[in-house]
Amino acid sequence: MTGQPQRGNIDVAIAAARGPRSGPVPASDERPWRYCEVECARCGATVEVAKFSPQHTSVQWTSEAVLACAEFASEVAAGRTSALIPTCASLRASIDLAIADGRVEVLPP
Repeated sequence: MTGQPQRGNIDVAIAAARGPRSGPVPASDERPWRYCEVECARCGATVEVAKFSPQHTSVQWTSEAVLACAEFASEVAAGRTSALIPTCASLRASIDLAIADGRVEVLPP
């Protein structure tokens, strides 16, 4: 891509422009965590889920899960792009059940 800046180059340029960091270095998060597979009870799409707090759930979709998701399929058929669909209510319910059943662990703070 001629004439277009590369993402890595922009990040380096911004960091250099800011100068050296001052103040304390933030502590890294060393809590053990892992993704757990959760299958949607409606369509069988499988995603990977990690629960970092009661408020923070990370869901990793694969291309196979996007194609298998019944709610995404109906939205895409209606002309929406899958990347712009905020959630699948059926999968959300399956994740909530997996959390309640203890299959997905909520990490302590």
